[in-house]
Amino acid sequence: MNNLTMKTTSWYKEPWAWLVFVLPAIAVVASITTYFIANNEPDSLVIGDYYKKGKAINLELSKIKQAQKLGIKFALKLNNNELIIKPTGIEKKFPVLNVNFYHPTLAEKDFYLALTADGNGDFRYHFDHEVKGKWQVTFTPFENHWKIEQTINLPQSDFIEIKANIAK
Repeated sequence: MNNLTMKTTSWYKEPWAWLVFVLPAIAVVASITTYFIANNEPDSLVIGDYYKKGKAINLELSKIKQAQKLGIKFALKLNNNELIIKPTGIEKKFPVLNVNFYHPTLAEKDFYLALTADGNGDFRYHFDHEVKGKWQVTFTPFENHWKIEQTINLPQSDFIEIKANIAK
């Protein structure tokens, strides 16, 4: 008779045992890491309160229709960090023009300008930094009874027309 001897080894010396333990452990560590990354660095919302924004759509549309009815148009140019906005649609002078620039994805880049007209009736602003890329620009008067908004790409070396347009 042959004497068969069975060699037994401890579980921690077997490579398959480590594979069974290590793969689920890696998945647990990765999921915990993902959880902390997601909670510590949340994505910013461009518009935080969607419900209020939705309620205001009809009011916004009536302001845009009012700008169309009045025939309000502007020509905009941004070259060498100098913004020039010329009223082109009507002869009326505006004491103050509110201009909002909304970045499509980064809310921290949004900014607002309250511009007064120069002697020619144009609105000018000189930036101390370069403004470039895609922007949603909104024009409103001080009284806020009409509104014009349009998506533009900056800088613009030639004047572009900004007018009230309801269709997006």
